[in-house]
Amino acid sequence: MTIVEVVDTHNGFSIITDRIKTRDPVRLAWIIGFVTFFLSAALDNLTTAIVMISLLRKLIQDQKTRWLFGGLIIIAANAGGAWSPIGDVTTTMLWIKGQLPDAMGFVKNLLLPSLVTIIIPLIIMSFSLRKSKLVIQPKVHSEESRESHHLEATKKERLRVFLLGIGGLLFVPFFKQFTHLPPFMAMMFSLSVLWIATEIMHRKKPSETRSKMSVLHILHRIDTASILFFLGILMAVAGLQEAGHLGHLAMALDASIGNIYGINILIGLLSAIIDNVPLVAAAQGMYEIAATGPFAANGNFWDFLAYCAGTGGSCLIIGSAAGVAVMGLEKIDFIWYMKKISLLALAGYLGGAVVYILMHAI
Repeated sequence: MTIVEVVDTHNGFSIITDRIKTRDPVRLAWIIGFVTFFLSAALDNLTTAIVMISLLRKLIQDQKTRWLFGGLIIIAANAGGAWSPIGDVTTTMLWIKGQLPDAMGFVKNLLLPSLVTIIIPLIIMSFSLRKSKLVIQPKVHSEESRESHHLEATKKERLRVFLLGIGGLLFVPFFKQFTHLPPFMAMMFSLSVLWIATEIMHRKKPSETRSKMSVLHILHRIDTASILFFLGILMAVAGLQEAGHLGHLAMALDASIGNIYGINILIGLLSAIIDNVPLVAAAQGMYEIAATGPFAANGNFWDFLAYCAGTGGSCLIIGSAAGVAVMGLEKIDFIWYMKKISLLALAGYLGGAVVYILMHAI
């Protein structure tokens, strides 16, 4: 979270967003969809949604049109976070707890289904966008986009911080894969490199500017409430596990559904109503890591759980952190989202699930 805030303070994400120049609605939808998809895998779905919404505000003036693209961003951000060990809280949980220790393995298994999850809504949306003949407002220059930061970073500084930040985040899974040390060590190392680099970069600037762009100052902007929220969820779920309730729930699901793919699809749909973090934490408590089979480390159950829990929340705007953030920023109506976006998200979710099942069940 601190690394992302440092990049954002230096307006580093403009390195990507300022290169989006098309005014055609269909092309813009595909570009925004894929930029969000891949950016979410490197950052996380919440941060990516906020960055892309800030871009939309510079491109699209009409509110309902911006809502439509905002719905697309929610789907793409959740789909992009599902195939990366650092793209979503749930995938990070499964990676760190040992259910999916082979980061490269589940990236390979989930990339195609996650792509299908965003491609299907994009194809359907393209027809409506082509018919509506939407008008996209002229591009706002990057100089204007930096005004909200109240801090001036040169183009070279933005590029350096962006590359160091993204590179540091991408370094984490490789570090764990090759050293087998806890991922937090790699994340703290990446933050320390970025911290030292920014201190050197701004050493000759006025003290007031230098202090506002330092990591110490940026730490105050971190959303500590979210960290405590996740801590509370995990403690509550751990309590249910110790009491034995999760074991009984697992037995009930096995008896009523009896299929790992059906169980995960149901968990994914439930994540649109209930936050996906407690659902994944509950699944980790319900099922032990087996020596072989679908419940083994890197088994199909855990792979498919990462996909379903990560993408199923897009079916309702309250089903994911990205959706709640976009809802708050753009004041998107809950009923409007259900009418215009939910079926698109559901089609993508089920399409990706079918692709995964075809890849592994045949």
